Amino acid sequence: MYKTSNEFIEKLVTKTPGEIEFHQAVKEVVHSIWDHVQENPEYLHANILDRIVEPERTIIFRVPWLDDNGNIQVNRGYRIEFNSAIGPYKGGLRFHPSVNLGILKFLGFEQIFKNSLTTISMGGGKGGSDFDPKGKSSEEVMKFCQSFMTELQRHIGPYTDVPAGDIGVGAREIGYMFGQYKKIRNEFTGVLTGKGLNWGGSLIRPEATGYGTVYFAEEMLNKKNDSFKGKIVAISGSGNVAQYAAEKVNQLGGKVVSLSDSSGTIFDKDGINDEKLKYVFDLKNNQRGRIKEYSNKFKSEYLDGKKPWNIKCDIALPCATQNEINKSDAENLIKNGCFCIAEGANMPSNNDAVDVYLKNKILFGPGKAANAGGVAVSGLEMSQNSIFSSWSRDEVDLKLSKIMKNIHSQCIEFGSENNYINYVKGANIAGFIKVADSMLDQGVV
Repeated sequence: MYKTSNEFIEKLVTKTPGEIEFHQAVKEVVHSIWDHVQENPEYLHANILDRIVEPERTIIFRVPWLDDNGNIQVNRGYRIEFNSAIGPYKGGLRFHPSVNLGILKFLGFEQIFKNSLTTISMGGGKGGSDFDPKGKSSEEVMKFCQSFMTELQRHIGPYTDVPAGDIGVGAREIGYMFGQYKKIRNEFTGVLTGKGLNWGGSLIRPEATGYGTVYFAEEMLNKKNDSFKGKIVAISGSGNVAQYAAEKVNQLGGKVVSLSDSSGTIFDKDGINDEKLKYVFDLKNNQRGRIKEYSNKFKSEYLDGKKPWNIKCDIALPCATQNEINKSDAENLIKNGCFCIAEGANMPSNNDAVDVYLKNKILFGPGKAANAGGVAVSGLEMSQNSIFSSWSRDEVDLKLSKIMKNIHSQCIEFGSENNYINYVKGANIAGFIKVADSMLDQGVV
């Protein structure tokens, strides 16, 4: 048995060298659940910690495809089937040059607890490829997706593993992969989520992660008898999550002043209202342009190569990617008046940044709780597929709102300490208990 959580982490790092993001994710979880595990000897006897950090299955495969010039290209594909104790593996596919084993293991590990918090029967998984859809023609993206699915279809199914989208994988990519799966397997099943509405998709799915993040932040604010009304909100990213987070903030009376992409940040002190946001939707979803074009059109400030975290705001919603906020960024946010942060991306704050939030006792919703809305509605899509039916927009939105409120309640139950709610601790313990108890019930498998 391990004497300290650090001893456990040191062994993990030795066993899985180079998987930096995975180590970071495990460290956050293990430190916050350590005391709870020590107080429950059944977890120690069953060696739950060593088992829960080891994927049940790791699949790595070659993805060859033909580009528009007739050249054969080769990428690497992955699927990490991490934990199925409470349901079939569920988690997105990410297509981005940065994809590697460590990043996908971090995402899959986080997914275990995120899915558990939703109370829907979904295990944790993640996958993707180092393929970059940017700059590729639709024909090239289709050829890659078909090749990727030709291998992946061996390992997934509606009751086995149900992938979804993530960075670089939107409605277009899901459509190409679903078509290939259907052709090979000769079956029409809910094997992917994020599908088009005409062929099994769910209303609110595109909005779900962004909306859910704002719903969670709203619950944190309500707990303090506060709201979004009149608040200045800084958002990073300009993709699906950021767009819909901004839309929901506007609906709740807040003022969004920033969006960003990998090139830089726009700062619009007058606020990104619904009319301007409509332009962002078109720019990013149809034209696939850069956010700088917004500043050219609306004469706003453009912060070349910079992130939004030096902008004065009340609330920050990081919706771009992992580790976009470091210790210095976190200190700048708090110095500039930010008192509430909800993560729309997966692990956008590094461990040092999280320590700054907790030390200053601000409202902080970690990604596994705050951005669980996306996978929650994916679970609702699976439910609709299983009964060959579809629910109305209002029905799905109401269910999403209730799920986010329930997640918030779980965080309060396990994270309340000395008049402060440690949402990191609360989310990790609540998510862990359901999975760990299920693992105990199912024996050593």
